[in-house]
Amino acid sequence: MITAADRLKIIQLIKREVVPAIGCTEPIAVALCVAKATELLGREPAKIEVLLSANILKNAMGVGIPGTGMIGLPIAIALGALIGKADLELEVLRDVTPEAVEKGKQMIADRRISIDLKQGISEKLYVEVTVSDGDDQATAIIARGHTNFVYLAHNGEVLLNSLTEGGEGADDDDEPKLTLAKVWEFSMTTPLEELRFMLDTRRVNKAAAEQSFTGRYGHSVGRTLHCERQRYVMGDSIFSRILSYTSAACDARMAGACIPVMSNSGSGNQGIAATLPVVIYAEESFASEEQTVRSLVLSHLTAIYMKQNLGRLSALCGCVVAATGSSCGITYLMGGGYEQVSAAVKNMVANLTGMICDGAKPSCAMKLTSGVSTAVICAIMAMEGHVTTSVEGIIDDDVDQTIRNFAAIGRDGMNETDQIVLQIMTSK
Repeated sequence: MITAADRLKIIQLIKREVVPAIGCTEPIAVALCVAKATELLGREPAKIEVLLSANILKNAMGVGIPGTGMIGLPIAIALGALIGKADLELEVLRDVTPEAVEKGKQMIADRRISIDLKQGISEKLYVEVTVSDGDDQATAIIARGHTNFVYLAHNGEVLLNSLTEGGEGADDDDEPKLTLAKVWEFSMTTPLEELRFMLDTRRVNKAAAEQSFTGRYGHSVGRTLHCERQRYVMGDSIFSRILSYTSAACDARMAGACIPVMSNSGSGNQGIAATLPVVIYAEESFASEEQTVRSLVLSHLTAIYMKQNLGRLSALCGCVVAATGSSCGITYLMGGGYEQVSAAVKNMVANLTGMICDGAKPSCAMKLTSGVSTAVICAIMAMEGHVTTSVEGIIDDDVDQTIRNFAAIGRDGMNETDQIVLQIMTSK
């Protein structure tokens, strides 16, 4: 039974994890850290030194930076120092201008920026920035969350320090511990007026997809799934529209368009995949406002719960988690209850576990398409009474243990895979 205090904590958790973001959140987190260090310094730095965990580096190498027409970390770092505003968090580069981009290019050409791996840390989400000008310097560190500052210092004076021995920030003991049953109960019983804020995810992420249809971004997966050839092969259906809207929003985001999206657990792509399949299914099935809101809450909170187990960054593609959330939301919209939602989760884990994350890039739109197409199939299977069983692979009769098994593979078992992926990416 969820108490009023538990309900408030979960609402606060959702509002922390489902927030607007412009651009891929890994390079944006680096730009945010640079912006904060620059603000501590009090002026434009002459030198910027950046140390990153391998997972941050991997996700920032091949993605477009909003408003620049450029790819990768150097321009994000330069703009963080030149125009970044730390209080904007994941929208830190919202005020980018062509003049700032040109100045950033010059900063890169002058070799004022250095980027390296941080050694000796266990945290997968870690950004350390030291900026200096003459004898003055400032340091900022983000860890565990894309906007979570754990260390701030200016000229040797420590202003904040919640670092642990492994290079991590301290755990948030007040964060609610979820189970799938608790996610379901919260989504179905919380008063509607306390959940209507979730409709912002529909408005923002659908607008991102529709804007993407008007241009050519990345590999144009969304536009391709919107064309005559696609309609000849797949028809004009709820399924095809789910795929086209989801991939279109990702196309624009990975290409560096200045289009905001509502993120989930620090990832814009996860926010897109947890939102748009549910929104399109709700619209096409004439769901009520209450059904739409509750399905969105169920989708996003399921993804948050799975990320609690998996961690912010891992060797597994985040679309697996987000698409599992959307499969739950669609199952509910199909008339399913907790039993069918549990079945959808098991079907998703049995199907998609093992999809690797090889960095943020335009082809992420294809992975989201794979994830959300599986989400629809798994929802249909669950509603038809088909569910993977405990004799099959990593699936357990207990759905929460199934999620823990999935998380153990992505968080621990695929660490060597992660290292090999990074080695391949950095040696090309």
